[in-house]
Amino acid sequence: MTEETGVYNSKQITCSGAIICAKETRRVLLLQKTSGKHKGTWGLVGGTHKSDENKLQGLHREIEEEISFIPDLTKIIPLEKFVSNDSLFNFSTYFCVVQNEFIPILSQEHSAWGWFDLNSLPKPLHRALELSLKNKIIQTKISTIIEIIDAL
Repeated sequence: MTEETGVYNSKQITCSGAIICAKETRRVLLLQKTSGKHKGTWGLVGGTHKSDENKLQGLHREIEEEISFIPDLTKIIPLEKFVSNDSLFNFSTYFCVVQNEFIPILSQEHSAWGWFDLNSLPKPLHRALELSLKNKIIQTKISTIIEIIDAL
């Protein structure tokens, strides 16, 4: 979507992903891909937006498609925005807080799910998620959110 017009470029891909964290346990939900280029990797709930969606609409739709419902997200915090060098791929990551862990009902896109401590994540992680979580700035942001999560 161009900032000037608010219209999507037909070649542009805009995506959102959610690190869903349970306030009670401080663990995050990850899903394992069933097939495709990232088969077997663990990653975030999320995916590609439709052309008529804004980022949060796309995020909510993807959450519902991948886990069959939208949990009570008590807080949605923008965490990171990745833009490819050619500006045609945009991925926004959000840190989403829920009160308690829940059992997702997976779509065909994923074969497994789990709630994980951020210091003990499953392998292999989706490469982009792995790189993001190794980034010191992202680590600091997540640590800060975890520290104040009871106030959220």
